[in-house]
Amino acid sequence: MNDPDLSRLETRLGRLHARQRLGVETDHEAQIFGYGRNFFHLENSRLFALAVEYGLKATGLYWRGKRNATRVVLRENIVRSAVLPAAFDGYTVLQLSDLHGDASLRAMARVREMIGGLTYDLCVLTGDYRGPTHGPHGPAVKIVAELLPAIPTPVFGILGNHDTVRMVPDLEDLGIRMLMNEAAAIEREGARIHVVGVDDPHFYRAENIEKAVAAVPDDEFSILLAHTPEIYRQAAHAGFDMMLCGHTHGGQICLPGGIPVTLDSELPRRLGAGAWAHHGMAGYTSRGAGTSIVPVRFNCAPEITLHRLEVAR
Repeated sequence: MNDPDLSRLETRLGRLHARQRLGVETDHEAQIFGYGRNFFHLENSRLFALAVEYGLKATGLYWRGKRNATRVVLRENIVRSAVLPAAFDGYTVLQLSDLHGDASLRAMARVREMIGGLTYDLCVLTGDYRGPTHGPHGPAVKIVAELLPAIPTPVFGILGNHDTVRMVPDLEDLGIRMLMNEAAAIEREGARIHVVGVDDPHFYRAENIEKAVAAVPDDEFSILLAHTPEIYRQAAHAGFDMMLCGHTHGGQICLPGGIPVTLDSELPRRLGAGAWAHHGMAGYTSRGAGTSIVPVRFNCAPEITLHRLEVAR
């Protein structure tokens, strides 16, 4: 990076966070074995991607999988909480996750079409804007920019394991509030809830829940945005009421019945897709709107999600 870019990141994130994240990216972003939570990082292997692609073509399934990957669906999730202030009863959050926009152009066109007709109060982006895990990030930022005119509400975002920290200034220039181990309060009719976001916990291990939640009162409703559900234990013990995440793609390539071949994560399979709960914390793992490694999906439709918050009665 040139000095003005580095200076801007250090001013925004702090010298230590900026330099550590950039240093890890330089050393490890294309690594296939080791580092991160998993030992194998198949998303970094072009050879593996080609093997899967040509294997599917040989069976005649590839083109069906590509069509499946463009059929984005809308899922709805209701979360009831006794802690939620009455002023936020019915508050609705649109979650967009794992866009991989520069590698999922047809799916992104469908997402743009869908979100224009939805009603919600807040939009959150839970990471992985870029298709590859390294290389240029401008095309991915451009896709996000093309989605934003269809989103009339405030937008909060976090980074995923495919994202470089260099994207933060560009995304914030678009008007997205990036939560980099930070929290934001949302006020309504004298009450408030908190949205907390952490840097990528999967590959870069850059999350800092303690720092992010430091200013959030224990007795107020809080939502954690984390790219992967793998930190669900830490999140629940930190007192979050809700956790929104992605990363797994729900498996992306699943056996009949939606059974994932792999979730590329260290976690119980029940947390791999959809709604779940842990120690009183409501969680949701998005199947994502885009695709990674190979642009196909089987038995696992891409999604965007509306989360409706309701006061438990």
